[in-house]
Amino acid sequence: MNYIMAVYFRLLAVFLLIGMAFGCSASNNKAEYIDESVEFLYNKAMDSAAAGKYRTAAPLFDEVERQHPYSVWATQAQLMAAYSLYQSNQYDEAVNALDRFIQLNPSNKNTDYAYYLKGLSFYERIIDVGRDQEITRKALETFNEIIKRFPDSNYARDAGLKIDLTRNHLAGKEMKIGRFYMKRSQYLAAINRFRTVIRNFDTTEQVPEALHRLTESYLAVGLTEEAAKTAAVLGHNYPGSTWYQDSYKLISGGTRKDNPSKKTGLLGFGLWIF
Repeated sequence: MNYIMAVYFRLLAVFLLIGMAFGCSASNNKAEYIDESVEFLYNKAMDSAAAGKYRTAAPLFDEVERQHPYSVWATQAQLMAAYSLYQSNQYDEAVNALDRFIQLNPSNKNTDYAYYLKGLSFYERIIDVGRDQEITRKALETFNEIIKRFPDSNYARDAGLKIDLTRNHLAGKEMKIGRFYMKRSQYLAAINRFRTVIRNFDTTEQVPEALHRLTESYLAVGLTEEAAKTAAVLGHNYPGSTWYQDSYKLISGGTRKDNPSKKTGLLGFGLWIF
């Protein structure tokens, strides 16, 4: 009998402990999801953001929308959540949040800023030209959207500057690959890369070198007339460039000492021929 009573009390103790655990869990969950006023939640999130605690702020802004989806603060909370994710370097999450904001609020007064913040989320991850440039292309695409959709936006000017930088970066990637092919005497592959720079990135600082490398590559495969035309384009558009000086030496065999800018033989082609 004593043994049975001991087992009974042990089982009773186990059930009591389990019940207490469930009770605590329910109590904790209830405390976690307690409803708060929209002003309290938004101010709490803003306080965290103002203190630089962006990883804390992001879910708090999400809570504003979750608890008060139809309030006037919900839309602003969406954007602030994305901003907090961006500031905490959670770029992929920021892009997802910004895409959602843009989709839900296409005519919102802050949509231009959402695009700009999305562009920055790509732009700040641009890496050296030796790596894949998919992030750079996405940054370029997003900044182009700002210029196209919001030409009078406060963010359009900076977007334009960043477009120039991203295009130059993409051109640099093409140049790196082209030089790689040249070193391995794969001149036709190199020619295609240099022509891509000239055609698609004609306003970047990579173009003078691209024209010179194209001249070199044409000479290497015996296309002397094309080489001369390319050098002529280089001389016409960048007469003071050291790349033109180098191209002129290649075309003339490196024997003439006079100033190439005074010669007319190479400069007879004044238009882009690509």
